[in-house]
Amino acid sequence: MLNQNIQPSTIGGIKRLAKQLKKANGVPHHQALDVAAQKASFENFAHARNQLQNSNLSKQLFFTVYWSDRKSDQYKAGREVLEIELSTPLLDIASKSEFKKSNGLSWFRLASLDHFVSDQVSYSQEDARKKICKAVRALRFIEATGLKPSSDSKAAYPNRDYNNKLPQTDHATDWYDPKTGQFILIDEPYLDPVVDGDRAAWAKKHNWHLQASKWQGMYYPEETTMFVATNASTGYDFEGLMAKIDGLPYPVTAEDWSGLSSKGHDTFFSPLAVTAQDKKRAVAKGTIYRVSSSKTVPMRSWDSPYNERRPNAVMSIEDHQLAARLIKAVEQSSAKPWAVNTRLLSIKSNLEDWFFSEYSRSITDKFDLFYYGDIDMDDPLVLKADSSKGVITLLQELKDMLLASYVDCAPLRSMIRKIDTSIKLSSKPL
Repeated sequence: MLNQNIQPSTIGGIKRLAKQLKKANGVPHHQALDVAAQKASFENFAHARNQLQNSNLSKQLFFTVYWSDRKSDQYKAGREVLEIELSTPLLDIASKSEFKKSNGLSWFRLASLDHFVSDQVSYSQEDARKKICKAVRALRFIEATGLKPSSDSKAAYPNRDYNNKLPQTDHATDWYDPKTGQFILIDEPYLDPVVDGDRAAWAKKHNWHLQASKWQGMYYPEETTMFVATNASTGYDFEGLMAKIDGLPYPVTAEDWSGLSSKGHDTFFSPLAVTAQDKKRAVAKGTIYRVSSSKTVPMRSWDSPYNERRPNAVMSIEDHQLAARLIKAVEQSSAKPWAVNTRLLSIKSNLEDWFFSEYSRSITDKFDLFYYGDIDMDDPLVLKADSSKGVITLLQELKDMLLASYVDCAPLRSMIRKIDTSIKLSSKPL
């Protein structure tokens, strides 16, 4: 039901309200956008977009990392927040997917247009600050140069030949200029800011630019040196790129921390986190305390960003061992499609995780890793898997055993679907 009292204050909020208006009133999308913008006190959607994207808020950006220190004499936990100001709205610098591909920023999730949050809880206050600073350095590099992360790693090697790798390269990242398509290699080794020896010979041999920047770099300022390398035969404006990099201010570091430090894991809400959905996205997944339910149990520690769960039940060790034999017998069979093996690999990996979670270390240490390794070729199950009918029988036996041992829940249903698909694939003629 449409809430008539909603008054959005962000572009995202206006778009969400427009979708509701379109559905509730049956109006065209562009009309719904204008109506939603008017509810936010703007003339129309174009006016709202112009005002919001050019406001100071659109250039304000926060980074948040939570930490827990268990190594100290007394348990400590806290939250680190750093605010920076951008030269232009965030998504004008790069897209969400491009940020995720960038070293340093890949640790963060864009919770709102003014807030990057890390779902991983750091192990110390210092580590949290370092993580934020590294992300900021990467963002400042992208902002100043206009370069974007490249997925074409082979372009780092002249003639795309790995044998032509830059000597002594370390902490290298791949970039490209979206205006020209030019590939740029950023190399940050523990070397002096001089191009000589094998590295100078490499640049001359392959006709590549290779130059140390005056800026201290993204990886480890003052300890590593940033070198910029690219193909010199294309006519690319290398001097212009170096001027942009060299003109960057001294990179932010944890040693000169200027952020806000707080005790505990109270969620930080940025100015653009207005709606309930915005506030939900601001919560770091690693700070969510996960508890067991009647059907599932969390697989990882409370501060993990991953909510992997297993059935709230225990399968006997003998059935675990039988499950391993059933899976390995089917895996080695030539009477079924190879696509079955990819599903069985996932199943046995999860079952092994469940086994180690179900039993204490004192018990699991008594057993080899029986879900992996070979199976005797004279095992009766191997002989049975010699035909498609036998494969289907073994898969059905595995399915029945899991259903009998575990309570019905989403993790189990996911596993059963893989078995059902495997049975279906094995039923088709090869």
